[in-house]
Parts: sequence; structure tokens; C-alpha cells
Amino acid sequence: MIKEVLKLQKDKKLIIQGLLFFIAFLSIFTIVDHLNTSYAIILDEFGGWILSVHILLNVVMSFLSALMYNLSSGLLKLSSKEGKGSFLTGIAIIFGIVTYGCTPCVVAFLSVVGITLVVTVLPFAGLLYKVIAFGILILGLIILLLEIKYIKCKVNLPKEQKN
Repeated sequence: MIKEVLKLQKDKKLIIQGLLFFIAFLSIFTIVDHLNTSYAIILDEFGGWILSVHILLNVVMSFLSALMYNLSSGLLKLSSKEGKGSFLTGIAIIFGIVTYGCTPCVVAFLSVVGITLVVTVLPFAGLLYKVIAFGILILGLIILLLEIKYIKCKVNLPKEQKN
């Protein structure tokens, strides 16, 4: 089934959808970075290497997120079942917002729900948390690919092929 889902990715509609999701996720990850620490400050405090890793991870995570949505859309089109692994994309974004996102916002949010002990100084402008979010996305992609590989769905054969 993986080959069939991958063939669907060449469809114009899914290419446009993937591009739009990529742009949306890249915007989200870039905004979260900016709310945490601007790229100019990251460059001054940590150097070009850490800034490059942040930007590269944003691009890769955006691509993986868009790919997962497209694979899930292809699976839905072929089997009428949505992939369960794609929900981890949303979890990775929420994880990013509440960990390596805007620290004052996180402190205020967690204080409202009764958690007052929050790390306010994040190492390398939140890079560790971004790597964890990347790991969550990889896990989601693996789950989605396994689900696509082992999906069980009814196939309606023509009457002459049933015998």
C-alpha cells in the first residue's frame, strides 16, 4: 500500500496541499522561534552554528509535517481510513509552543493551571526541545508508515474476478 500512497503524492492537488502545509508549518516554527529568541540574538549569543541548526530543523520539521499530512490524505483517499500517526504532528507543535516557545507565555499559562516551576532559561535558545519535537515527528512518521504498510481494508473486486 505504501507504493500506492506514494504514487498519489504526484497528484497536483496533493502537491499544492503539501506546499501550503510546508509554508504554514515553517511559519509556525519560525514564529515560535522569534517569540522565544530572535535569530539576531541567537546569532550573537550562540553563533551561526546554532542558528543554522535551528533553521535547518525548522525546514526539516515543516517538510516532515507536510509529508505526514499528505501521506495521511493519500491513505484516506485509498482506504477511507485516516492515519493515526499524523496526530503527532499537532502534538509536536503544541510541545514546541509550551516548551521552546515564548517563555513568559509558558510561565503565565502553566501558572494558570497550577504549575509554577518552569525552566526560564532554555539551553541554546530551546534547541534541545526542538530536537525532542523532531523526535516526536519521526515517531509519528514511523507509526504512519507502518499503518500504511499493514492497513487492512476491503477491496471490491469485479464479479468476474471473485471466482
